Amino acid sequence: MRFTWRNTATVPMKVKTLLSQHGVTRSLLKKVKYHGGAILVNDQPVLAIHVLTGGEKVTMVTPIEIGNDFLGGSDLPLTILYEDRDYLIANKPAGVASVPAHHLPENTLANRVKGYYQAQAYENQVVHITTRLDRDTSGIVLFAKHHFAHSIIDAQLKTHAMRKMYLAVVSGVLPADHGWLDQPIGRAPGSFIKRTITPDGRPSLTEYWVVRRLADRTVVKVRLHTGRTHQIRVHFAAAGYPLIGDTLYGGPRNPWINRQALHCMQLSFYDPFLQRDLTTFAPLPQDIVDLMR
Repeated sequence: MRFTWRNTATVPMKVKTLLSQHGVTRSLLKKVKYHGGAILVNDQPVLAIHVLTGGEKVTMVTPIEIGNDFLGGSDLPLTILYEDRDYLIANKPAGVASVPAHHLPENTLANRVKGYYQAQAYENQVVHITTRLDRDTSGIVLFAKHHFAHSIIDAQLKTHAMRKMYLAVVSGVLPADHGWLDQPIGRAPGSFIKRTITPDGRPSLTEYWVVRRLADRTVVKVRLHTGRTHQIRVHFAAAGYPLIGDTLYGGPRNPWINRQALHCMQLSFYDPFLQRDLTTFAPLPQDIVDLMR
C-alpha cells in the first residue's frame, strides 16, 4: 500500500519526523525497513534519516501483511456496517465473542472477518481488531485493515478522542436526566472475569443521559470516556441500577432478553485517510427493542 504526503515545512527535517507527524510509528517504520516496504522522496528511495528541505513528495510503501494460521477463517454471517480501504466496521450480535479464547470455539467475530478477507482475496490478511465488546454485548466493533490504520486508532484511543455511544436498559428508575459515574475499577478478588469498584483500581468515567423511564427500568444512552473491562456494567451496578439481564453484576432476569441489555450503537473517530470525521450507527437488536416496549 502507498501513502503519500507533501512536505510543506519551511525548515529542514528528517523524513522520519514528517512521517511521525502523520501518525507513522517506530514499529511501522521497522516493518517498512525490514519486511519489504520502502520510503520514497520524489519517487526515489531514501532512508528514514534523509533530510527534507521543503516541497518534496514523500511516499511510504508498506509491505503486504500475510495472515497467520493461529486465526482461522469462518464463513458464518458477518454484518458489515461500513468498509473502505482502511477500515471495516461490523455489527456484532450478542452471544458472539470478539476474539478467540481457549474456552471459546472459532466462531468469533475476528474469525468471521478473517473468512471475509479470504473470500475477498485481500492482499492484507492480518485481522486488526481495535475495539472489542463483551460476548453478550451487541453492536459496533472496529477493525483496521492494515498496521498503519491500526496505529492511528490506537493513538486516538490513548487520547480518548474516539467517541463510543451505547444504549443500555438498567433496572430501577434513574432520577437524574444526565449524570456521571466516576469510580475506579479493578479486578474482583478471586475472579478472572468479574470487575469491581476498588480504591486501587484504574480511573474510570462514564456519562449517561436518560432516554426513557418505564415502570421498573430506565433506558439510557451512555458514553464511555475511558475503556475499562465491564465499565458500564460495573458502574451502574455500583450505583444501584444494574443492567437488566446482567446476572454477573446482580441485574434482574427478564423474559424479553437473556443477556445484559447493552448495545454499542454509535462510533465516531477522525479518519486521516479521508481527512474527515467518520460516524457509524448500528441498529438496535430485537431483544432490546422488545425490552424497551
